[in-house]
Amino acid sequence: MKVGLIGEKLGHSFSKIIHEQIAPYHYDLIPLNEDEFHRFMKEKNFDAINVTIPYKEKVIEYCDEIDEKARKIHAVNAIKNVNGKLIATNTDFDGLKRMIEHHFNIQNKVVAICGSGGTSKTAYAVCEALNVKEIIQVARNRTAPYISYDQMKKRSDIQIILNTTSVGMSPDILSQIVDLDDFESCEGVIDVVYNPLLTALCYQAKKKHIPYVNGLEMLVAQAVSAAEFFIGEKIDPSKIDVLTRQIFRDKQNIVLIGMPGCGKTTLGKKLSERIGFDFIDLDHEIEKLAQRSIPEIFEEGEEVFRGLESEVCMKAAKLTHHVISCGGGVIKKEINMKALSLNSLIIYIRRDVDKLVVGNGRPLSKDRDTLLHMEQEREPFYIKYSDACVENNHHLEDTLDKLMEVWNENTGA
Repeated sequence: MKVGLIGEKLGHSFSKIIHEQIAPYHYDLIPLNEDEFHRFMKEKNFDAINVTIPYKEKVIEYCDEIDEKARKIHAVNAIKNVNGKLIATNTDFDGLKRMIEHHFNIQNKVVAICGSGGTSKTAYAVCEALNVKEIIQVARNRTAPYISYDQMKKRSDIQIILNTTSVGMSPDILSQIVDLDDFESCEGVIDVVYNPLLTALCYQAKKKHIPYVNGLEMLVAQAVSAAEFFIGEKIDPSKIDVLTRQIFRDKQNIVLIGMPGCGKTTLGKKLSERIGFDFIDLDHEIEKLAQRSIPEIFEEGEEVFRGLESEVCMKAAKLTHHVISCGGGVIKKEINMKALSLNSLIIYIRRDVDKLVVGNGRPLSKDRDTLLHMEQEREPFYIKYSDACVENNHHLEDTLDKLMEVWNENTGA
């Protein structure tokens, strides 16, 4: 079978990974500009395709048969070629409905849907099917029934915010469609973006203790429905949860923070070898970027170093499948930790001050008293920004075992 995904930008898609795990076919990612898209659809040189942004509506003109679900939404994301006849459906509906029901009860809730594209229409149909109290459609530069984002802020009764836009998608990971501080009645956030694993919008929800879900589970669930449509066979629904956990475990980074000399680099290298992840040390990345040693950078002032540190943090935050060792002062800028949190499990490596390495090219760790004062100043931030704390005061292998335990607990292994 010739099966794949068409869209404009597919570099961050997980679809190939998912489909090849659940169905007996090779799955291609096929990025197309608009001219290429029209040519591709006219040639029909495929057995089945998924369709993503920006072609979910444009593809309709090429379809010979569209089921009621896709027709109602006026968006198509799955097409199979049956003897030259293109038959279309929309499995995003199944994926989004499954994800919402798995995490929320939105019946009789006031739901704001952000966006006006094909996915927003899917979200509208799902909300109708789930018997919400009211659907508020929000978009930029659109007329009624849409309202603007400024008007949305005046709706103090909004309980569920559902983002169907690409705002917050990698590489623009720090963007978010709305500020949750403007919605005091919000009790749930649903974001269809799945890359990064935690969007900035969901990060804010997490910090405000508002229940949230990112789009990874929707992506897997709709892929299972699409594969069933393509091959004409049912797939065990338990595979949705298994694959979601598997992808999350494989993609999520592990970030190590803690005092200078606490063993982050040594542990990071050992951990990456044990779990088969790539490893980077942000201090080394800073030196490569500046083409100078860290002591030489500090001669220009700590702020110069912190600026370079933030720059490499932003790059590292967009990675997946990495163990990342951070400099001791990475927590001094909240933006660093927010960015790193979006794709990562953050672990604080705590080591007693009398066991920390002194000096050794570390400009701010010249003696034990300095380290003690530094720890008192920084530890509240290490705790604030970490998901877990692991002590590194005894045998290295014991610490590695504990790191593995924390990672397994976090990823549901």
